[in-house]
Amino acid sequence: MGFSFIRHDTNVDFVGMRHKAYVLSIALIVVGLLSMVFKGGLTYGIDFAGGAIVQVKFDRPVPDDTLKKSLSGASLPGLAVQRFGEGETEYLIRMSHTDESAEVLRAAVTEALTANIKDATFVVQRLEMVGPKVGADLKSKAVEALYYAVLLIAIYISGRFERRWMASAVMAGTLAGGMYLLGLIGVPKLWLVPFSLVLTMVLCWKLRLNFALGAIVALVHDVLITLGVLSLLNREVDLNIVAAILTLVGYSLNDTIIVYDRIRETLRTHRKEWTYAQIINTSINQTLSRTILTGGTTLVVILALFVLGGGVIHDFALTMLVGVFVGILSSIFVASPVLLHFGMPEEEKEPAPRVGQEGAV
Repeated sequence: MGFSFIRHDTNVDFVGMRHKAYVLSIALIVVGLLSMVFKGGLTYGIDFAGGAIVQVKFDRPVPDDTLKKSLSGASLPGLAVQRFGEGETEYLIRMSHTDESAEVLRAAVTEALTANIKDATFVVQRLEMVGPKVGADLKSKAVEALYYAVLLIAIYISGRFERRWMASAVMAGTLAGGMYLLGLIGVPKLWLVPFSLVLTMVLCWKLRLNFALGAIVALVHDVLITLGVLSLLNREVDLNIVAAILTLVGYSLNDTIIVYDRIRETLRTHRKEWTYAQIINTSINQTLSRTILTGGTTLVVILALFVLGGGVIHDFALTMLVGVFVGILSSIFVASPVLLHFGMPEEEKEPAPRVGQEGAV
């Protein structure tokens, strides 16, 4: 007999545990949202907020307070000092937007550190600057990219699992037209995109695109919890974080599609003798081994990046670590059980043709 990580006849009542999972998910989302509210929103890196960042490496550890005091007279607006990397000799010096050039900022930092820190040598490893207009545009494009990723996912799942390409095309056309009109009257994209996302969910519900709606609910769940964790940990959101979120959206969707595919197959073979809840629960159990093995190996790789990857990739790996873990759980406890509340797909409610009746005149 072949080895199986999880027995094929496993029958854990995931659907029965859905209400407890919902309560936990809502609690995590609320805590994250409260953290964002109390902190005035997410903490944005210079990619989105604008400003400058200088990476400095010393030949020996320098106390944070000493470093900050040495720069206090350099007229650097919004000065913040952060230890960088695994050791204690590298620092990131951040400042808000300034009209000075990169050369002037480099010279000001170098002069201040040379004059005030006598017993250590240093080297400026990099200096990055982003203007406020560029930062605002990048932020808008990042949010827009997340929205269009979710919209395309909704269109694909509607056609793939419910064979309703026309309904998904109507939804896409309605949303595209609505976003265009609202954009013409000057609605900011940072408000327009969340509104469109809510409208997408409403349209999926009205058009009975249940699989698409379940996937979107799970993706929004994963993104909100991940952003909430980043807010609680005071992590800055920059382009690397956006790349990580888009990656985990794809990963979470991949796992959800596997379960959905099994639900659709089970619907075709057992819809007469099983309830919809039994069909969903059996499908989750049948794909559980695949979910745990693929998710577990992915988490091992991401954990290695998080521990050994260094400061440059640390926040990216942290976002992936949280997002993939939450995505695995959402595929089991959110994306599939939530289908039960939306009802069985319309085309699957018709009784299956009896053997011998196909092609009968």
